[in-house]
Amino acid sequence: MLADERREAILRAVERQGSITVKALAEEMGVSAVTLRQDVRELAGQGLLTRVHGGARALAPGRAPADNAPAEAPVASAPPAAQPHAVGLVVPPGGYYYAEVIRGVQNAARSRGVRVVLAVSGESLAEHQEQVRQLMADGIDSLLLMLHPGLRPAEETEQWLSTLDVPTVLVERRAGIRAGRLEQVASDHAYGAALAVRHFAGLGYDRVALVARVESPNTALLSAGYADAVEALGLTPGPEYPIVTTGDAAQADARFDEVVQAVEAGEIRAALVHNDIDAIALVGILQTRGLRVPEDLALVTYDDEVAEMSKVPLTAVAPPKQAVGAWALDLAVRRLSDPATPLAEILLRPELRVRASCGAARPGAA
Repeated sequence: MLADERREAILRAVERQGSITVKALAEEMGVSAVTLRQDVRELAGQGLLTRVHGGARALAPGRAPADNAPAEAPVASAPPAAQPHAVGLVVPPGGYYYAEVIRGVQNAARSRGVRVVLAVSGESLAEHQEQVRQLMADGIDSLLLMLHPGLRPAEETEQWLSTLDVPTVLVERRAGIRAGRLEQVASDHAYGAALAVRHFAGLGYDRVALVARVESPNTALLSAGYADAVEALGLTPGPEYPIVTTGDAAQADARFDEVVQAVEAGEIRAALVHNDIDAIALVGILQTRGLRVPEDLALVTYDDEVAEMSKVPLTAVAPPKQAVGAWALDLAVRRLSDPATPLAEILLRPELRVRASCGAARPGAA
């Protein structure tokens, strides 16, 4: 159907029934709910119907000209202002990582006149589904989803994602083909790890260790990027130290004990550590054992939230968190404005911020 035909059909349905739901009418007309929702928005902006959560209804009595209106021309009134897009943003509970992404969404939304509705998910798929159900009942036009990093099983999650009938963007997450017509914006964490390894190689280090939290959703990508860079640069593969920080994990000193012993034995002299908090803790433990950063162990941290506040300011790989949020909001608005635009998957590259902990300024450094 042409756009004019669709909108005429919407107006007829509203006049006939008094109110309609976008989902039911889309099925009846054989068009996508996204397309029909945009039609409803434009008709509401022209003052031809009233947009409500999930659909539309006829204008309230008194809004349309009366049958016995005087013959003289009525005083023209300004058309009602178009309602701003409403975008739902679902984020996991806690974690300072998410605050910067949220800020990026918020800043982009403010500049575009978009309303963002924030919801905090739990850890289960059912809790995610409930938060999304509530947002959709409130009439949001699009979804930005930052799924809980431990959300399982992946197959059921992707099946659920494929059923969402509003434009959806995954934020700092990746999904496979089973997730349907999603768009995705994420930091290229594999590239970020490779950036750190390449920096160490340029400083003359031929063996780099990787110290990373097991429960982080980024660790697998960091490990892959780290391994690819080591191979590409012809370096000696270094050890990988998984750090567990949940459940019944041991105290910080014990978690890093294997790393510290390797430094004391001269087995490793450079390490990429994920994240800043762990890197700062490791610096303190090394110093209590009489070891120095960067002289005994050169460090690069992955995150750069608080890296500069370490006693020895930490060189850091910084994912572009605010930019990820801004790009996600931009994709959502583009999709609402033009439902036919091609789906996008965007990877934004982190940057390296050099400080004291990597040994870049040591005499004879490359």
